[in-house]
Amino acid sequence: MALDRWIALILVGICLAYGYAAWFTMDGGLAPFMKRNPIWPSTFPKVLSVIGLLLSLVILLGLEKSELKVAEIDYRRLGEYKLGQALMLLALMVAYALCLRPMGFIFSTGAFLILGSFILGERKWLVMVSVSLIATLIVWYLVQQVLGIYLRPLPGFIGG
Repeated sequence: MALDRWIALILVGICLAYGYAAWFTMDGGLAPFMKRNPIWPSTFPKVLSVIGLLLSLVILLGLEKSELKVAEIDYRRLGEYKLGQALMLLALMVAYALCLRPMGFIFSTGAFLILGSFILGERKWLVMVSVSLIATLIVWYLVQQVLGIYLRPLPGFIGG
């Protein structure tokens, strides 16, 4: 079996476990007044589990294969698939999660976007910095002001 089908099989198992948790265990502790709401806290996880399960089954059953012959991933040649970039991005995601609270949202997210675009090959610094800062500030404004969820914008030692 090809590597994509093995990954799809793993994703089917994950979606089944996630779906079981969403359908049968998440709503047990709801307050009585919330049980009359049309949308529960488990609504989005239920939708995600169904969509993930369907898409994983499409790949597992080979329904996405077309008439065109697509080159399959050869797991014996993983070194040729820019594995270094993927591992650096994963390490950057972990560093972002660890720096988010002490360094603040604006600095951490801006640095993550700039470094992530650099890892992926962008070399126009003006474009990287401007797009990253604009996107960071827009997301911070929407979450902080529109949704009313507090995000520490600056590091604690600056007054965030």
